[in-house]
Amino acid sequence: MALALRWLRPLPSLLHRAPFLGTRGLPGAPPGWPALLLEGCSQCGHQALLSRQLATKKAKGKGQSQAKVNISAALVEDIINLEETSEDMQAVIEALKEDFSRNISVRTSPGVLDHVTVMTKDGKFPLNQLGQISQKSPQLIIVNMANFPESTAAAMKAIRESGMNLNPEVDGTVIRVPVPKVTREHRESLAKLAKQSTNKSKEALRKVRSKSISQVKKFKSKVSEDTLWLLEKQIQQMADEAVAEMDKLLAAKTKELLG
Repeated sequence: MALALRWLRPLPSLLHRAPFLGTRGLPGAPPGWPALLLEGCSQCGHQALLSRQLATKKAKGKGQSQAKVNISAALVEDIINLEETSEDMQAVIEALKEDFSRNISVRTSPGVLDHVTVMTKDGKFPLNQLGQISQKSPQLIIVNMANFPESTAAAMKAIRESGMNLNPEVDGTVIRVPVPKVTREHRESLAKLAKQSTNKSKEALRKVRSKSISQVKKFKSKVSEDTLWLLEKQIQQMADEAVAEMDKLLAAKTKELLG
């Protein structure tokens, strides 16, 4: 018996120091005992990450707030490029900002028509590539279609259907676009347009999130369940933060439009 005790005494300290041990217990092992991790050096990094962050999973109880996951991108770069995911989500936000600035404003300028998409027999083109756009007065924008007269009708249709409450008039190859007075009805129309644009951006964001989670799930047989769980949570957290920023942009734009 004494011999057995002497043999077991150094075991806990060895387990504690071993670099390849993690936090998940083996089936039937006493509570608190560590277990062997998945093979491979990269897996050691994944499990080292878990030892610091797995407590987040325990915070799922009712009424408990969950700590944020903050995974080092370098530790999981062999599974997914989190920096690229973040950049893709930020690109969606920047596109929404650009849309708000160019197309959803009570201050009408020639630039508001630049990116109106015109469908022609040769494909889709921005209006500013087909016609020369200028502002003759605060109440009138002119689009000269002399370079592509065959696209005049298509440009008229695109302006009319742009959602900006514009009713263009044609005179040969010149399109006259009267700028509507800023009425309450027009402001409400722009606010609805802002909400629609935000919803489209959220859909684009969901596609980025789904693509990233699908990438993570490809490694289901190669990494631990907890590592996958943390990565999916990190991606969802990034998406939630992006949605919150979009909601703030929409709230600010709605306040600008409606007061």
